[in-house]
Amino acid sequence: MTDMRAFRDAVSGWANGGAGGVARDLAVRLGVRTAVLLEGPSDLAAVEALTARQGRDLAAEGVCAVSMGGAMNVGRYAGLLGPPGLGLRLAGLCDEREQPFYDRGLNRARAPHRGFFVCVTDLEDELIRALGTATVEEIVRAEGDHRAWETFLHQPAQHGRPRQQQLRRFLGTKKGRKIRYGRLLVEALDPRQVPAPLDGLLGSL
Repeated sequence: MTDMRAFRDAVSGWANGGAGGVARDLAVRLGVRTAVLLEGPSDLAAVEALTARQGRDLAAEGVCAVSMGGAMNVGRYAGLLGPPGLGLRLAGLCDEREQPFYDRGLNRARAPHRGFFVCVTDLEDELIRALGTATVEEIVRAEGDHRAWETFLHQPAQHGRPRQQQLRRFLGTKKGRKIRYGRLLVEALDPRQVPAPLDGLLGSL
């Protein structure tokens, strides 16, 4: 896993204007065959948590999940890791509203779209719907965030909003919270509750 993290870091540096030699060397040495493109670190945390629950070792399978720092970076990452660059198979998750960025980026990189799965709003919303709002609120309380949650609910902007939307917004109100809950919500899933986009992605790898 440490070596795969080194590959991930090398790819990030490359995408931000650095040289690609280290990433190329590590890809060969580690036998990387697939790159999973994810919008942000909370998606990465959820994917890693679910693969761990399933007893899978993506690194041993030659799969590296990469957080791109936003959907608008997909063209850059697809170009570096896909056919024009390292020639890896590409897969990933995207939000429905961000799908045009993915379509354009994958088309420019001449990469197939079939390994990409779409979340209606985002992955957090998919997980909340899968678990149900009552279960998510129980997790929030168990994590000691109940006071912050109650304070959040009293904000005027939250009055009258559906509970699912309130929970989704709450997860994004503090730095690091989405990442932490990305893992926690996945860990609470029954195997039959795994959201279709996440289940489809892992089934395709």
